[in-house]
Amino acid sequence: MTSFHEYKNKYENLMMERTDSGILTVTMHTNGGSHIHTGKAHREFAEAFGEIARDRQNEVVIFTGAGDSWITHIDFSTVDDITKPIGWYAILTEARQLLYNFLDISVPVISAVNGPAPIHGEYALMADIILAAEDAYFQDNQHLSVGGGVVPADGVQILYPAAMGDVRGHYFLLTMQKLTAQEALQIGMVNEVHPREKLIARAAELAEQLLRLDPFTRRYTRLMFTRKLKRKVIDELPFDMGLEGLSIVSSVQSQNI
Repeated sequence: MTSFHEYKNKYENLMMERTDSGILTVTMHTNGGSHIHTGKAHREFAEAFGEIARDRQNEVVIFTGAGDSWITHIDFSTVDDITKPIGWYAILTEARQLLYNFLDISVPVISAVNGPAPIHGEYALMADIILAAEDAYFQDNQHLSVGGGVVPADGVQILYPAAMGDVRGHYFLLTMQKLTAQEALQIGMVNEVHPREKLIARAAELAEQLLRLDPFTRRYTRLMFTRKLKRKVIDELPFDMGLEGLSIVSSVQSQNI
């Protein structure tokens, strides 16, 4: 079992605080502001979620971002060369571990989407309760917008259709649709929308409500909720990311012709 003091300050892009009652708040950030995703963050998030999952002192987890956005930028200069087999294998392995480790957190998770989420909004969708700021939106603009477009398959193809239904999810991904927080609320993809300044307070209120449940009821309910998604990650992610890798090679070759 992992102890909180062993990982609390271990990760460059994750701030962690835990109350005496076991409510763990995990905040993505870059230098204290909105998170810019990097190759290192991609690697470390997978490890961090694993440590959080193994720490039995965590009773409820709140996952959010710093500043006024969720993730809007990736620093591609820090990412492995995904046109090479070794680079793509690293990304595939990290993506699988990141998603599975997040889903392996065996206590209720509340996501508080603090602003625009055009990149890795699917991370929020692995929670049991999803809150969004009034100016938040969801989009996947990191796949079809690159070069000639690459297959959207590093988790978005599982989590967005699971959250909004296959027909809506496929349209969302193929058109790079932008869903406002209110639109996401209307289709049931998020549960509540609040002003950003009230978001964490509402998440904490819900977390305190969940603490009133029997601790094993909380844990077993989370295990029940995540079972199907974990199976999808195991069964579908490697094949789908293989297709994504092939599309990257094709896109690179077509641009070099």
